[in-house]
Amino acid sequence: MTTSPGAQRRTAPRRPRTALVVGGGVAGLTAARDLARAGLRVTLVEASDHFGGAVGAHEVAGLVLDSGAESFATRSEAVPDLLEELGLSDRVVTPNPAGSWLQLPEGAVPAPKSGVLGIPADPTAPELRKPLGRAGVARARMDRALPARVGAGERSIGGLVRARMGQRVLDRLVTPFVSGVYSTHPDELDVDAVAPGLRARLRELGSLGAAAGALRTASPAGANVAGLDGGMNLLSERLVRDAERLGVKLVTRYDVIALDRDPRRPGWMVIQRQPVNGDKTAVARGELLVMATDGPTTVRLLGTQVSDVQNFTPRSGPRIALATLVLDCPALDSAPRGTGLLVSDDVREVRAKALTHATAKWKWVAREAGEHRHVVRLSYGRATPRGSGPSPEVTLEDKHLISLALGDASTLLGVPIEPKQLVGADVVRWHTALPRTDAGHSARVTGFRRALKDVPDAAAVGAWLSGTGLAAVVADTRHQVRTLLKHHGFDVTPNWGTAARGTEPCDVVRAARAVPPGTRTTEREQNEKSKGSTHDE
Repeated sequence: MTTSPGAQRRTAPRRPRTALVVGGGVAGLTAARDLARAGLRVTLVEASDHFGGAVGAHEVAGLVLDSGAESFATRSEAVPDLLEELGLSDRVVTPNPAGSWLQLPEGAVPAPKSGVLGIPADPTAPELRKPLGRAGVARARMDRALPARVGAGERSIGGLVRARMGQRVLDRLVTPFVSGVYSTHPDELDVDAVAPGLRARLRELGSLGAAAGALRTASPAGANVAGLDGGMNLLSERLVRDAERLGVKLVTRYDVIALDRDPRRPGWMVIQRQPVNGDKTAVARGELLVMATDGPTTVRLLGTQVSDVQNFTPRSGPRIALATLVLDCPALDSAPRGTGLLVSDDVREVRAKALTHATAKWKWVAREAGEHRHVVRLSYGRATPRGSGPSPEVTLEDKHLISLALGDASTLLGVPIEPKQLVGADVVRWHTALPRTDAGHSARVTGFRRALKDVPDAAAVGAWLSGTGLAAVVADTRHQVRTLLKHHGFDVTPNWGTAARGTEPCDVVRAARAVPPGTRTTEREQNEKSKGSTHDE
């Protein structure tokens, strides 16, 4: 007996029609946009009152500046492809090639430009003599003579560098970089999470320096990072606008307290924490689910639905405070410390872990700031021993942190800076934006994703899973969403990322930023965000 085509159509499973995204950072916005482009009706809920997460904006002394991420790695085409789809390709810019410096106890020196994570590709390079000294260089050179198996089993960046190149390279080159970027000591940083492929290249090439050089060379020609004229916050703004164009329902101030299966229909539902103003608690639904929050929140919400997932809970990220200063200071016109500095933990006279001289790094910032006016951003939140609490600087009130930042900027830049030269300042605080990728993190991520495979109508994205940086987040998010859609019968072709139709020109977006669509974040908004239970990546 044969079955008629009509009967086959009636018995075929219906494809999902709706999707729910929890978390409105770049990962959540990208996921929601791709789901909507596949034809689903999408709802995105975000705990704070703005979208974009760590890719946002704030206004300081009349300048609209990035409040978080200011660049993206060019090692893959993930971000450039997304920017092209959003009509932002013509905004891509590269930073000043002068590079950054290292602040060591004896003073500032130019940072080596080769390798990754501060690991030098060539331990014989003349530029290493000053930061390492003769004995340090001699020990680093041993990397080329040691068998490839030495250090290959180390799980942390610190253990690997110490075994291959010695303590001096770790303390003077790698720790300032790692602490400045990840707010974590190299001994607590999972090498596979922050430098995928490094250990494999070590086994293949026989030395850590060669492996670091190979990873560096794998990036496209030119600068290893790029940004946008106007700031990376334009990415968040354009994602919001395009999601709205595609019909995505964007909901802010929706702090999820529980996640459950929908008893009335196939799919998921989330329940909002009871608002303080007494509004009725809302329920959001979707047949497909994408979790785009920080790691602890994702695991907590999925814990009642996915067996054993609680075993893979990541540690909460470090607390970070960014102090942005706008200065009238002609003495900085010569960019005395290149594009900024990374600070050694052994330096006691300053408390900042890094400084970015934004007007020296980005031409667009210098253009907007004007003659003799400079923008510097200092990062606070040095790595602290486990269980000892946050770095004391991040607990300071804004006015005290700004005062500290003025003194630190003067010391680091080697230029006297008086309080009267301060035109404006702002402090932005992040509590969970940066995942803590300590040793064992990669194994937890692998275990979590293995457990989530048993739930075919759900996916999870974000920096805690993909690795830090926009390149990793965007690439992994789009891969996870594509996999989810293909599993449910959607025709997702490899070139589905064509330029979006109907997006506004960049100059229209710029004009609209006087009243931003929720992506510009003030210091007060960032503090409110840090108190919520659903944080975005």
